[in-house]
Amino acid sequence: MADSKAVIAVLGGTGHEGAGLAARWAKAGFPVVIGSRDAGRAADAAAEMATRTGGNVRGLANADAAAAGEIVVLAVPYTGQQALAEEVRAHLGDKILIDVTVPLVPPKVARVQLPEGGSAVEALQKKLGESVRVVAAFQNVSAHQLADLDSDVNCDVLVAGDDVDAREVVCQLAKAIGITAIHAGPLANSAAAEALTSVLIAINKRYKVADGAGIRITGIPDLA
Repeated sequence: MADSKAVIAVLGGTGHEGAGLAARWAKAGFPVVIGSRDAGRAADAAAEMATRTGGNVRGLANADAAAAGEIVVLAVPYTGQQALAEEVRAHLGDKILIDVTVPLVPPKVARVQLPEGGSAVEALQKKLGESVRVVAAFQNVSAHQLADLDSDVNCDVLVAGDDVDAREVVCQLAKAIGITAIHAGPLANSAAAEALTSVLIAINKRYKVADGAGIRITGIPDLA
């Protein structure tokens, strides 16, 4: 990946979380495609991001972005997760789909409300089938931290997926933008990261954490 960087399509790339990830990958030299329901909005966001990062960024409608991406990132609110995945399904075969979805149910976003079955991302994998390698990651990274391209992201991320090789690809993508990623086991374990997001939101509110609280995994020698 270092010699020939994969094209990363970020669906929901005009939103806070998606835009932050897209900008950091663009700055790291990855070709990035911003996806949005509105192709014009995607193009405008891509032009601004290219100027800010000096990267190779273009904007397309979601389906076209998914088709153009070698790796696809789904970074939309929980209410739109399944519908968007179904919309672009034809363009996901044999690709890695990184799902950043967190099942937040407004207005009580500081309360854990996992869907029936335990994991929103695992449910998506079942819906899409085995031809799409779904990996859950980046749910707990603060959008505020991602947006500050001049600062390091002060947290680790948990990466869950049933395909170990796909998980490793995502860990390397995190490493490329300065984030330590931890293999967290099968996709069912993504329920822990999904639930943790509500816990972190509660912490942010209680302790007034402007940039967003994060997590660190200790005790792994290679990460010291």
